[in-house]
Amino acid sequence: MFVKDAAKPLVSVVAGVQRKTLAVGEHTLMSKFVLEAGSELPLHKHPHEQIGFLVSGKIVLTIGDEACSLEPGDSWAVPGGVEHKAEVIERAEAIEVFYPVRQDYL
Repeated sequence: MFVKDAAKPLVSVVAGVQRKTLAVGEHTLMSKFVLEAGSELPLHKHPHEQIGFLVSGKIVLTIGDEACSLEPGDSWAVPGGVEHKAEVIERAEAIEVFYPVRQDYL
């Protein structure tokens, strides 16, 4: 499967946060997130394991009780069922992979 970025639309998640679903495999799903400075992805959890890579910008990601300031090239892993949130310091783009496939992202 090949996915051309330009062929996929961005979908609003919350104010200042958009995502698009990229490649979808049998067991995993990849998404691109575009986050505007000053926005926040509020505290939430889901059963999916989530790993991410910050392509550009700066965010503060909180996973459980631990917060970390992240810059381009940094990555993270969020176990399924663990609360997490993101505060966007500088406009950012991130790539995230979910396991299993998030049906709500299809």
